[in-house]
Amino acid sequence: MPSSELQDLRAAIEAALPEYLRDLQRLVDVDCGSYTKAGVDEVATWMARRLEELGASVVRHANVELGDTIVGTFEGDPVGPTVLLIGHTDTVFGPGTVAERPFAIRGGRAYGPGVSDMKAGLLTGLYALAALRSTAVAPAAAATAVSVASWLPVGRLAFIVNPDEEIGSPASTPVIVELAAHADVALVLEAARENGDVVSSRKGQMDLRLHIHGRAAHSGVEPEKGRSAVLEAAHKIVALHGLNGRYPGVTVNAGVVHGGTRPNIVAESADVEIDVRAVERHHLESVEAAIMAIAESSTVPEVIGTVEVASRHWPMEQTKASMRLVQHAIRVAAELGFTLSDAATGGASDGNTTAGLGVPTIDGLGPIGGLDHAPGEYVEVDSIVPRTALLAGLLRAIGEDPHIGRTPRPA
Repeated sequence: MPSSELQDLRAAIEAALPEYLRDLQRLVDVDCGSYTKAGVDEVATWMARRLEELGASVVRHANVELGDTIVGTFEGDPVGPTVLLIGHTDTVFGPGTVAERPFAIRGGRAYGPGVSDMKAGLLTGLYALAALRSTAVAPAAAATAVSVASWLPVGRLAFIVNPDEEIGSPASTPVIVELAAHADVALVLEAARENGDVVSSRKGQMDLRLHIHGRAAHSGVEPEKGRSAVLEAAHKIVALHGLNGRYPGVTVNAGVVHGGTRPNIVAESADVEIDVRAVERHHLESVEAAIMAIAESSTVPEVIGTVEVASRHWPMEQTKASMRLVQHAIRVAAELGFTLSDAATGGASDGNTTAGLGVPTIDGLGPIGGLDHAPGEYVEVDSIVPRTALLAGLLRAIGEDPHIGRTPRPA
């Protein structure tokens, strides 16, 4: 891609920065924690309207309890690659957070609930597409209906707006899986790392619930008739933490424990919530098997353990195809005048889902931010223009590369 085209994209995004910041304030100043359906749907409706204005065909997947999932599909040159852009509308913050600390810009940083994770990422996706459109369309035609194929540099682009990423994407994962089956590339709009790195790999994650069933008895009169689920839970927790270090890059943490009802009753039941992380899929499978063996064994006689898999995200592993995406991003960044590198992280995202299905995936393509999930969450305002230009340039590079994706196309 000629450097002049990249500079045109950057100039268009620079000119739109005041509008971007107004939109960022509009989205941040909505309470939209994962379980605040009204707020999540408000942001979803706003996103759907903006996607339609850019020429997308929008489908809304309604949900009764959680927010609705929005998919905006842009149809370009049929021979080009299919790209997924993925961002989420929910935050980790409850109702009333916006009133306590609304959007603000201080010292070159934008603050507010969800500003980094990931309202800015959603807007980076929108404004990158808008810049591609505006720089490809003659000014005289800008006010009229414009064919998406005249400006979209890839074959098809589906922008998935996910309402429940912060709780593991239970409602939106089926939508992501269905679209990923036909995708060549997935780009996830989480914030860049604090040093500007994009994310090329993420640990896989499992959220497990260990249920332990014993036998109740009076702890003073006839304790021998009881079978303590709490005591068994203690043995199992020690065994679970003993798995740390057995497999490279694997961590196991029994983080929440509930059990018993009163101190004078031998506990009949106990529950343990377990977080498991792994860098490689086969290690995640191995540690899952080890946890199942711990659950099925018993130190306290006649106590039964069962495991419920609440969620599972396979690792987002580096592959030759995903690193080709990283190399494109590094080159585009260099042409835009800044250096870029890639990093691994322990947190999971929707990129784990797409990568687990074999789709080359990179993440961290939003602006530079930090302190996610904390009161001081922020975005570096000066990073918005270059990172949005990076995404727009990366989309062009993907469209020009016949070897991108999991199924190379004829040159």
